[in-house]
Amino acid sequence: MRVCILGQYPPHIGGISSHTYLLSQEIVKRGDEVYVLTYPHPDVKDLGPVKVETAPAPNIKGLRGLFFFVSAFFKLRSMIRRYQIDLIHAHFLLPPGLIGVYLGSWMGKETAVTAHGSDLMIQANNPLLQRLIRSVLKKADYVMVVNNDLKDKVLKMGINPEKVYVTPNAIDTERFNPQKTELPPDIKMRSDKPTVLFVGNLVYQKGVKYLLEAKKLMKTDVELLIVGDGPLRPELEKKVEDDKISDVVFTGARRDVEDIMPSASVFVLPSISEGFPITILEAMASGLPVVATSVGGIGEVMNDMVGSMVKPAEPLKLARALDEILQNEELRQEKGVAAREHSRKYSTLKIPY
Repeated sequence: MRVCILGQYPPHIGGISSHTYLLSQEIVKRGDEVYVLTYPHPDVKDLGPVKVETAPAPNIKGLRGLFFFVSAFFKLRSMIRRYQIDLIHAHFLLPPGLIGVYLGSWMGKETAVTAHGSDLMIQANNPLLQRLIRSVLKKADYVMVVNNDLKDKVLKMGINPEKVYVTPNAIDTERFNPQKTELPPDIKMRSDKPTVLFVGNLVYQKGVKYLLEAKKLMKTDVELLIVGDGPLRPELEKKVEDDKISDVVFTGARRDVEDIMPSASVFVLPSISEGFPITILEAMASGLPVVATSVGGIGEVMNDMVGSMVKPAEPLKLARALDEILQNEELRQEKGVAAREHSRKYSTLKIPY
C-alpha cells in the first residue's frame, strides 16, 4: 500500500507533527510506502524512506489557508499520479481533510481523516464550517479521533459509527530519558528552585494566563519554564511584567523538548480545551508527575497515580495541586516513576487501514 499523509509533519513543531511522524514510521515498519504533503517550511526534507513534499503558499495573514488549499489541491493530485497513491490520510479536518477526501474520492482513492481536537471543538462551532466538516466526515472511508469526547461529537453529526475509530496519540518513549537532567545550555534558569514546566502553543485554549495566576498563588517558591510560542506570547510576557510575577522564563518554540523535560520537577497543562495532548505523554515518558485540567482527552490518559487533575480556569486549585506534589518529594518521585511506566501504554499508534 502507498499512503499519502496530508497535514503538519516535521520539521513543523507541535502535537500533530509528532503524531504524523510516528504514524509514518509505523506504516513503514509494516512494509508499506509513505509520502507526505505538508505546509511550507524552509527545512523540509525526506526522513529516511518517507518522501516529504510541500505545497507552496505565500504567508499572507488571513489568506494563507486559501492559498494552501489551492496549492495543496494541485500538488496532491500530482503526487497521487506520480506515486500511484492508494490511500490519502488527512490530519485536521479543514483544510487538509476537505482537500484529501474530495480529491481522493474524485480520483478513486481510499481516504482517511483524523480529527485532532480544535477542528471539532472550535471550527465546528461555525455553522458554515460545521457543514463542511460534516461533509468531510461523511465522505471519508475512515474517520479517526484522538479521544472519546471527539467520537461522541462525530457520532452526533450522523456519521456511520462503523467507520469511526478512537486512535489516541502515541509517542516514541525511547526518545525521553528521565536520567537526563541537564537543561540545554542556551536555556538560562535564574536559580536552583524546583521547576514547573509548560510546553505548548501560546493560544487561549492552553490556559497559560491561569497558570500565571496560579504561580502568584503558590506557596512553593518555583521557577516557571514556558516552552512554546504563539499569538498570546506578547500579552503573557506583559502580564508577567505588569503583575511582577517572579522567576518566569519564556523560551519560544523548541525542537528539543526531550532534552528539556527531564530537568523539570513537574509538568503542568492548564488547558481550557484539548484533544489528546501529546505533551502529557512526553512529560510522563520523561518521568514527570503531571498536573492538568480535566478537559478533552486528558482524563483518558491521566490517573491519580501519575498526577492530579483540576477544573479549568481555576488558578487557586491549580496552585494547590502543584504545591501538593512539590512539597512532598517522596510523592513527587512516586508519581514520576508511575508516569514513566504508564507512558509505555502509548508507545504504539493504532492504524485501522
